[in-house]
Amino acid sequence: MLAANAGRLADEARRAVRAGADWIHWDIMDGHFVPNLSYGPRVVSFIRKVVSKPFDVHLMCSQPEILLEPFAKAGADSISIHVELGARVDDLIWKIRALKKRVGLAINPATNTNAVTPFLRHVDMILIMTVNPGYGGQSFIEEMIPKIQQIQKWRRAKDLNFRIEVDGGIDFETAAHCAQAGADAFVSGTTLFSSRNLRGAIRKMRGAAEKAALTAGYGPGEMKKAERNR
Repeated sequence: MLAANAGRLADEARRAVRAGADWIHWDIMDGHFVPNLSYGPRVVSFIRKVVSKPFDVHLMCSQPEILLEPFAKAGADSISIHVELGARVDDLIWKIRALKKRVGLAINPATNTNAVTPFLRHVDMILIMTVNPGYGGQSFIEEMIPKIQQIQKWRRAKDLNFRIEVDGGIDFETAAHCAQAGADAFVSGTTLFSSRNLRGAIRKMRGAAEKAALTAGYGPGEMKKAERNR
């Protein structure tokens, strides 16, 4: 939603749903953890009244603990916090679970992939930032592909079913590259919302990702396993 028309968020969210989007993704920024400000719980709660699709809330915030309950009440279905929060991650995961929401764990480009390994069995999604968080419209960082591949290897080796989500610079080409590496959830703002035919753009991106996943050997059985976390 960060790439949507901020003056018409309700209309933009409805437009995305009509065009075939599976989720609505909210980038929540506090101006401290990242150098930008975005939405509060009140905005999300208003859009919740007019959209029934799942809300995927990504907290790029230094103090997510004070925001978990407000966003849960506002209508979040999944809430992601950052592994960079260190010793607080365990407690935050527990608190999100206590609110009966799906748990996402985000990792920034500069953070070593090993940082997420203690939590793989306790989350529903790993969100790999493929740009440095804070602003929309950035270019995809190609060096994140090995990070996706590594997390996919761990997922298979441990027989886990968390989703691998990618966010940042996701267009038709990079969505396919990420899917081939193992990603199965794609956050795209600028590419989709700037398209004159949003429905066609979503279909094109989904088709490219599905084709790349099948080419890489991620067949229907594995994709269905990931679907359980929708």
